[in-house]
Amino acid sequence: MSIQNIIPEEFIRFILVVVFSLLIGLEQRRHHITESDAQLFGTDRTFTFIGLFGYVLFIADPISYIPFLTGLAIVGLLLGIQYFHKIRQYSYFGLTSSVLALLTYCLPILVINQPVWLLLSFVVAILILTELKGDLITISKKASQEEFITLAKFIAFVGVILPLLPDQVISDKIPISPYHLWLAVVVVSGISYISYLLKKFVFPDSGIMLTGILGGLYSSTSTTVIIARYEKDGSAGVKAVSAIMMANAMMYLRILFLAFLFKPSIAAALALPFFFLFAVCVGLSRISDKREKPVFQSLSDTPTIENHKNPLEFKTALLFGFLFVVFALITDFVMRAYGNAGVTSLAYIVGVTDIDPFLLNLLQQKDGITESIIALAIINATNSNNLLKMIYAISLSSKNIKRNLIFNFTVLILSGIFVSIIFYMF
Repeated sequence: MSIQNIIPEEFIRFILVVVFSLLIGLEQRRHHITESDAQLFGTDRTFTFIGLFGYVLFIADPISYIPFLTGLAIVGLLLGIQYFHKIRQYSYFGLTSSVLALLTYCLPILVINQPVWLLLSFVVAILILTELKGDLITISKKASQEEFITLAKFIAFVGVILPLLPDQVISDKIPISPYHLWLAVVVVSGISYISYLLKKFVFPDSGIMLTGILGGLYSSTSTTVIIARYEKDGSAGVKAVSAIMMANAMMYLRILFLAFLFKPSIAAALALPFFFLFAVCVGLSRISDKREKPVFQSLSDTPTIENHKNPLEFKTALLFGFLFVVFALITDFVMRAYGNAGVTSLAYIVGVTDIDPFLLNLLQQKDGITESIIALAIINATNSNNLLKMIYAISLSSKNIKRNLIFNFTVLILSGIFVSIIFYMF
């Protein structure tokens, strides 16, 4: 039996208006706990009354809304008078409480006309944004003009350029469409951009382990290079090895997420192999971490991914798009000339470069290559990419961790080859 059959729907709406208006008011009281009541328009009771006032006037005429709009004008006038008085007496120009009072007055509209999930989202957004004032100020101070320009670029990439591109293949010799080409650029740049933002604004003073995790989302190869160089110049010790293995672990989750976005059936095929390899990386990371006592290091000296090229730079996007087209042409040629065996072998060669354009090209193949071959080629590409990272790590790190790096990467590469063989056989 539905709850509406037990409790009248009008009473449920009334309770929702009371509860959510009171919550907003209580949050205002907590937020202004150190201020005198004379400086405030109102808190818990006042906000509850405002919500009820809006509710009564809204249901009085739910067709023309004249009573509701009249009440809105009255509340707005009272808020304006209070705001003007506050400026004259206290020289305080804060407008948040007045805006929240108006939003509380409009709350009955959502309660009556909109689904519950939208109502809850509205209230949650109000409570969170009000409490995040200090954090938002901190983020604003850290953000430069370039950061907002970058955000504008990302919005343009996703919301303006992508919908305008045609979804037809460029030509018979270039079997990709401008839409799918730009979609690949947007998805990869978006993941890297999110990792970049997390590192810069959410975890600016993170330790080397968190740097490995976030950097693995950005680029496991670049993160391996940065951490290896840092270990040689500093005193991270085996912590660097542990962080590098975590960066490699995040690579598998990153690729699995890309596969899920573009072709869920391939993501399902890769799930077990990649979760196994992810577990191998995490296990190797934990073993390396326990081999030696942690060495104290200043958080300010921790390697960062901020010195990477911005993931939304036009040159970076252009290079990615160029590589995407090149790998599309090579893959199409190899497929026609050598069949499935050629594609899986090509993956080993591609693994010593930036594998994202190749992988996304495979994930957007509509015909000509079976899904099992695509999944096997992705596994092979990650295996050869791990070999490249091992060479980078050994070359750039100090001799103190070279043996540890060789052991860890050897185990990972052999595990990848084992997975590749099992996947091929079954």
